[in-house]
Amino acid sequence: MHQLAYTIVTLFLVSYVRGNRPYRSVLTVSNGGSWGTWGEVEMCPKGYYAAGYSLKVEDPIKGDDTALNGIRLHCVNTPTGVEWNSDFATVKSETGSWGLWKGPKYCPSGMLMAFQLRVEGQQGDGDDTAANNIRFQCSGVDVDFVGWGTSWGEWGNWSKYCTGKGICGIQTKVEEPQGSGDDTALNDVRFFCCD
Repeated sequence: MHQLAYTIVTLFLVSYVRGNRPYRSVLTVSNGGSWGTWGEVEMCPKGYYAAGYSLKVEDPIKGDDTALNGIRLHCVNTPTGVEWNSDFATVKSETGSWGLWKGPKYCPSGMLMAFQLRVEGQQGDGDDTAANNIRFQCSGVDVDFVGWGTSWGEWGNWSKYCTGKGICGIQTKVEEPQGSGDDTALNDVRFFCCD
């Protein structure tokens, strides 16, 4: 019994300390790329939830392409998640070195609740890009919101649906620049859901 209580307290503390905000669940997908290391967990401020996102993308260059380099959450302090809300914050985890930030996309109502990642598998001697694009499901609407990423690779399975009010944090897996080697940048992502 003592061990069970210790485990529960430890899990609670870990969930609170990571990103300095308690979370209820973690959303993952199984098709993320294999290169890189996980960055820091970054959380929306307490009481804020992700109602939108923007992507850092390197458009095709017909060379060493990296495609998706970063994901930024647009967090709002409102239950409706409207785009014009002036009370917002942005958070991002690690990002790759290439590309530009594209314009944000927002849920028409509600918050980001689930995601799907488009990933190109290993290309052998060819040019690897790993993660290429992402799409989200929002609460309260039956529409998928596809990002401004590239079209290489295949869409994997959807993550589980958020428990709680919505996505409130992010952690990305990014490969550091490889010098004269093949660069992939962003490979995988996890999202955190809060009450």
